[in-house]
Amino acid sequence: MESDKKDGIMDVTRAVAQQSQRLQERHQQRREQTDRKIMRAALKIIISEGVGALSIEEVSRASGVAKTTIYRRYRNTDDLLEQLSSYLAGPICSSEVEGLSQHLEPSRESFHQLLELFTSSFDSEMGLKAVGLVLSSSNQRLCGLADQVIEPVRERFEHFMNRGQDTGVFRKEIDLKFIFDTMLGSLLACQALHAADAGHWADHMTALLWPSIQAQ
Repeated sequence: MESDKKDGIMDVTRAVAQQSQRLQERHQQRREQTDRKIMRAALKIIISEGVGALSIEEVSRASGVAKTTIYRRYRNTDDLLEQLSSYLAGPICSSEVEGLSQHLEPSRESFHQLLELFTSSFDSEMGLKAVGLVLSSSNQRLCGLADQVIEPVRERFEHFMNRGQDTGVFRKEIDLKFIFDTMLGSLLACQALHAADAGHWADHMTALLWPSIQAQ
């Protein structure tokens, strides 16, 4: 009888713990969904009207999230703007992306895979438009945002290419900064001018660049 009571208490304790965990997970999911609404609304405002039009009131109106909820997360517009870099760079800097980019063995196939990996990491069309906006802006805050988003990608690309140079897969004398800037500009242009064909960008870019970067 005493054993049955202990087993019953343990079962109740486990059930309570599991329920608490499920509630925490649902709360976290709702919080993440709200954050995405806020960030997407902020990006839409910046893209369509410019950074000067960004305000907590406008973000609330565009996202459907109450101003009080936004203020609980962000002190003011400046704080919200600073957090946009984490939103844009989050998928790019994820452990999955970082792990794959670091462990790919340099080759034509892996070069193509790396390009696909980075393009898919952006938040689809919205992410690419936002990156294009911050790169072309003279606003200092947006320029800082661009650096935070782009530099991790550049570093991973150069790390991959350096490994390929060390192993004799890629030419030693290639200008990695120029190649990366060319690829980024091409990706943004492809998205802006030929959005329907943007999915094949990695194929076209690999075919174009490979003859120039492979070791002879």
